Amino acid sequence: MGSKTILNGFVLLVFVGWLFIWVMLPTPTYKNSWTPHLLINLDSTYFREQGINLLLFTFPIMLIAAVSCVYLHLYSKSTSDHSSTNKGREYFGSWRRPRLVMESLGIVNAVELIFAAMFTLLLIWSLANYIYISYRNLYIMNPAEKVWMTKFRSVALRLGYVGNVCYAFLFFPVTRLSSILPLVGLTSESSIKYHIWLGHISMALAVLHSVGFVIYYAVSNQMIQSKRSARLISARLLPCSTFELTFSKNPALTYNPTSILFVNVPSVSKLQWHPFTIVSSSNLETDKLSVVIKCMGSWSQKLEKQLSSSPDRLQISTEGPYGPSSFHFLSRECLVMVSGGSGITPMISIFRELIYRSTLQPNTKVPKVILITSFKNTTDLTMLDLLLPISTTPSNISNLDFQIEAYITRENEPQQHDHNNQLELASKSKQQLLVFKQNPKDSPISAALGKSSWLWLGAIITSSFFMFLLLLGLVTRYSIYPIERDGKLYHYSAKIIWDMFLACASIFIGTSVIFMWQKRENEIEGKQIQNVEIPTNPTNSPVGNLCCTERELESLPQQSIVQATKVHYGARPDLKRILFGCKASDVGVVVCGPKSMRHEVANICASGLAQNLHFESISFNW
Repeated sequence: MGSKTILNGFVLLVFVGWLFIWVMLPTPTYKNSWTPHLLINLDSTYFREQGINLLLFTFPIMLIAAVSCVYLHLYSKSTSDHSSTNKGREYFGSWRRPRLVMESLGIVNAVELIFAAMFTLLLIWSLANYIYISYRNLYIMNPAEKVWMTKFRSVALRLGYVGNVCYAFLFFPVTRLSSILPLVGLTSESSIKYHIWLGHISMALAVLHSVGFVIYYAVSNQMIQSKRSARLISARLLPCSTFELTFSKNPALTYNPTSILFVNVPSVSKLQWHPFTIVSSSNLETDKLSVVIKCMGSWSQKLEKQLSSSPDRLQISTEGPYGPSSFHFLSRECLVMVSGGSGITPMISIFRELIYRSTLQPNTKVPKVILITSFKNTTDLTMLDLLLPISTTPSNISNLDFQIEAYITRENEPQQHDHNNQLELASKSKQQLLVFKQNPKDSPISAALGKSSWLWLGAIITSSFFMFLLLLGLVTRYSIYPIERDGKLYHYSAKIIWDMFLACASIFIGTSVIFMWQKRENEIEGKQIQNVEIPTNPTNSPVGNLCCTERELESLPQQSIVQATKVHYGARPDLKRILFGCKASDVGVVVCGPKSMRHEVANICASGLAQNLHFESISFNW
């Protein structure tokens, strides 16, 4: 039995035990049998009654998070593409097939349905037990109070108790750089819908709890981030109101395809942070990181206007990248990527990663690639230029088997029927290349916690938690206990304030020490990168320069893209025909685009007519 299996089994065992505690919490057994024994065995002058909650509800998750950091540090770099047999992957893949596609719930697979049903049963179980216990021992606050009013207050109170179950899980799905989500193949961006579901349930229970007490009081007459500037190298403006921003990055920073980067431009808005898909490959472009922004709102339009004025420098702050710990679709026999509009950006990152694998890892299995993309106008075809970074040469894609089916939905067939010529004309449109003046204060994008980020995150979690325990024990022993020892009552709200203050102080101290250490390391590496960085300004001008050229395709790698691209006008892709026409035994289907497109692809993969299709959706919404 390998260490990987042992760590997996240990984490699973702790998590199941943690869930079991939540199942037993509302029962009479926990309240009448377990709690007295726990109070006797865990009561101390350092933690008092809080020791039970710390041991049963907080410590298991902290332990899982810390162990997960070690697990990810050891095994995240070893790809899982070949770690399982085809039979096992096919079995688990069937559970991940879409089973329910609804406007209100989005795309839901079998695993999600099972866990949703289990969580719903947990809520029903908890509420039923809470109400059962409370009705057996009604606490009448006022002798004049009617029994139905007491029961009504009891139900309203227990709805709040059940809401605690939702809050316990609420922030797991959206924790950036979570060490727990990658263990189950999830990322913070792909898990947003779970956070939304839990949020809706939590809000519903909170509203019922609050309204219940408002009614009760009315009836019974008893009526309140740190950021730094990133080093922006260049910006490439396309004719289709799209631009690519290229930053300098630390070569030690690695990420997987479909990762995202949060961007803040103070000159546009000091408060707004927007996530954008990273289109570069950390393996193919070791010292650069690129994101693509499509002008679809006021923020992006203001940024495009600033870039069009050819500034010498643009101050931009970044956070991230965030993304999956692995991308198993790269090991498929065939990879079908379906995109609509700006949804092509995740596909660009996948395409560039495949270029790296086919060129620099000749022994690695690379799937055949079919890119199906839809655009509104012919000028949008220039986004296909982004499939290759500027520095890529034609030989870089000679080993990659790919074809591109581009659909122009709002334009009819041109009189000139040569689609390649149409694509060449679109690609020959003038593209603006801005090369920015470098500022010594700007830093290359680096991992916030350095190379061993998972280990440092585990250190933060562990040190903060133990510091919290130490401080809480000292406060309880020397501030709270002397008062309660004399028979006096220490106000419960004051205890809560102490808990909140000590938790914030522990997290602040633990993270500050490690972040300051890593910041110094990143600054040293940033200076080294700045010293060896090759100037990108083609004119060697001391200021930023605007390059506006009509490039000859014969001298650029885009010629290979043109030859592999077929353009269709005035039509939408027949996705059912295309997907069912893929005869490979293992076909990965990745879709990113409008909701209707994602749901259509999900329904096709869920129909059961083709068992070789494995579905994956990339989106920030349902």
